[in-house]
Amino acid sequence: MSQQSPQQPSTGIRVNKFLSEAGYCSRREADKYVDLGIITINGEKVVMGMKVQPGDEVRVSGKLIGTKAAPVYIALNKPQGITCTTDQHIDGNIIDFVNYPERIFPIGRLDKPSEGLILLTNDGDIVNKILRAGNNHEKEYVVTVDQYITRDFIFDMGNGVPILETVTNKCKVTQTGPKSFEIILTQGLNRQIRRMCEHFGFRVRKLKRMRIMNLTVDNLATGSWRHLTKDEMSGLNNLIATSKKTVAPPSSTADKEQLKFERTRQPRGQRQPKTEKYAYTPPAKK
Repeated sequence: MSQQSPQQPSTGIRVNKFLSEAGYCSRREADKYVDLGIITINGEKVVMGMKVQPGDEVRVSGKLIGTKAAPVYIALNKPQGITCTTDQHIDGNIIDFVNYPERIFPIGRLDKPSEGLILLTNDGDIVNKILRAGNNHEKEYVVTVDQYITRDFIFDMGNGVPILETVTNKCKVTQTGPKSFEIILTQGLNRQIRRMCEHFGFRVRKLKRMRIMNLTVDNLATGSWRHLTKDEMSGLNNLIATSKKTVAPPSSTADKEQLKFERTRQPRGQRQPKTEKYAYTPPAKK
């Protein structure tokens, strides 16, 4: 086993990343454990900046931590009423709903009244490559609203809508019925489609995500999940091969909104439950 000190150069990985990839805890939680002085590498108490080398013995409160967990990639057809949070104090959270035996977390969000495709993983490196708007990865939705759709509405929805103190990127919008349309986004602003519709006086009755990049909800029943296939992972990896995990400091309100979301995507136990208000009108009772 190698020996190291905080002053020695290291080509290993940071302790917080090691613990996250091992499935033990989030990076944020690992930083707290470092501050508490309960992590050791080869018997030496870890301080911020120390790295783990191959063969090192890493312990938390004396417990030996294993190597990196095998990557898990799951597609879920989320039903309405499930909240995309890892906080298991919140009723109807997505972690309890999937009930996977290992630690996983959702890639992005679908708000509580929405349904459709969402991915879950234990691979933190893939998350921002998929989510960041600058990587221009497509997400496709079908939407039903409360009024008859006009040609002007379809045109205006696709050509930038002022919400959240910014203007949305241009996108492809296609009418599919008197009160329904498909929309393909490369952004992920807070309740973006609902806010876009409300800007024009429309209320969303139903919203379902059908596709994320090369992955679809086809042949996956509502409420069901499955592991991604090798072919799906191959296609996904090809699409994100040149995607960036980080971006320059946010310069626009849209960038700041995305950054705010990423910073609040915290693991279990980091946040207290809170009451959320959704831009949502429930279906009329029959």
